[in-house]
Amino acid sequence: MLYDLQGEGNMSTIVGMLYGAVRENSERLKSITEGMSQEEVDYKGPGGHYNSAAQLIKHITYVDLNWVYRIKGEALPQSLKDEYGPMIDEHNKLPMVRGISLDTLLSKYEVVFNLLKDACSQLTDADLDRIVTFGHENEKQATLRWGLWHMADHNRYHQAHINQLRKWYSEQRSGMESE
Repeated sequence: MLYDLQGEGNMSTIVGMLYGAVRENSERLKSITEGMSQEEVDYKGPGGHYNSAAQLIKHITYVDLNWVYRIKGEALPQSLKDEYGPMIDEHNKLPMVRGISLDTLLSKYEVVFNLLKDACSQLTDADLDRIVTFGHENEKQATLRWGLWHMADHNRYHQAHINQLRKWYSEQRSGMESE
């Protein structure tokens, strides 16, 4: 397998490279979650004090969905906010997610990723200079170039959390088996 950050044939060079980084992390998310049981998907770490893989995947999906609509220059429709959100709960934490299968979480992520692919195919490299607002109250500004990079970086950041959860879960399971 050759690793590269090429976009699709219909994408401009820099857009394609940034899209390629998001795609790479999308594929990695699928590979690091492969084989997770429902119990492991819902596992919240030692003492139940952390975000579960389910919460993290749903969060990645919703963040990416918001960026797709920023890229498109459109407001996120309320129907999608209702289906994919909210970003945070009333305690400023990631909303609880329990009992949703890994397949369901990843297929919702795939829908968003395909929306991103379509949006990127409409962008030119010059469009990457466009400034958009983001943040819980749209208090921050960034270029679309930064937004695409952020999608890849943010995904990978939470993949590290999922890897840690998997390690803890495995240690917990092997500790239970040796008792």
